[in-house]
Amino acid sequence: MKYATFAPPGSAAPRLGVVRSDRIISLADLAGEQAAGTFPASLLELIQAGPEIWQRAAAVAGAAAGSAAAPGMEFPLGSVRLYAPIPRPVKNVFCLGLNYIPHMEESARARGREAKIPEVPVFFTKAPTAVNGPYDPIPWDPAVTSQVDYEGELGVVIGAAGRDIPRERALQHIFGYTVINDFSARDLQLRHLQWFKGKSLDGFCPMGPWLVTAEEFGDPQNKQVATRVNGETRQSASTAGMIFPVAAIIEFLSQGMTLEPGDIISTGTPEGVGMGRTPPQYLHDGDVVETEVEGIGVLRNRIQAAR
Repeated sequence: MKYATFAPPGSAAPRLGVVRSDRIISLADLAGEQAAGTFPASLLELIQAGPEIWQRAAAVAGAAAGSAAAPGMEFPLGSVRLYAPIPRPVKNVFCLGLNYIPHMEESARARGREAKIPEVPVFFTKAPTAVNGPYDPIPWDPAVTSQVDYEGELGVVIGAAGRDIPRERALQHIFGYTVINDFSARDLQLRHLQWFKGKSLDGFCPMGPWLVTAEEFGDPQNKQVATRVNGETRQSASTAGMIFPVAAIIEFLSQGMTLEPGDIISTGTPEGVGMGRTPPQYLHDGDVVETEVEGIGVLRNRIQAAR
């Protein structure tokens, strides 16, 4: 299943949809047509509703497969506006730093430090106001930062709450996966001696284009992650290269801290970021950044400087 948050043509009101090939169906309308009762209005509410509602949603969508939906209920993907799957998370987005060895090495070189593999995951967060749509512009204020960088990543969305989750059961707590780009203001990141401010500028966390459920996505440690800038591939690596795989991330993060349905985790970026290039190559007004994760899809965001 692929769930998306979208607005149909002529509307700005987000609604929950199911992606089917090159079309998107309003889940609430579909449920009403099939007399299947009502569904939560948003993806976050659906996730929080629990497995019984998930199964009913899957059944409703499955029953519609191969059949034509009623007018006003199904739309071509190209005709709708897609929002981030969860446009306003309840909490900050949890993020991993230095989770691929080559990226850890390029970061150390860029900062003139010794490269050292982390013994535990390096966690930081991005503010909910950083979340942005999969095709929306990345707002850039040159008066705030002159070093905008990209970081393509696999995103994880928690479905079942848990604390002190053992690694062997961690993947059972995942509802689904999405694509995230952890845009960063490198000068702010270094100036503040911690990462939160430089990672949390408005719009610096595009996400989507939809969420793929865990059972459809499969093994999270066997997917390709790629980032392209103006068509040039800058990042290309397998999630198999993570220092801390997804199950380990959840194990560490949940130690003494409850993870809740709808929590979002960005699992770290591979090598090839602008800061790590010689000389550094930061983003400029008009640059188009495409972020792709195998089995999910592509984000496409243009850097838009304040005028």
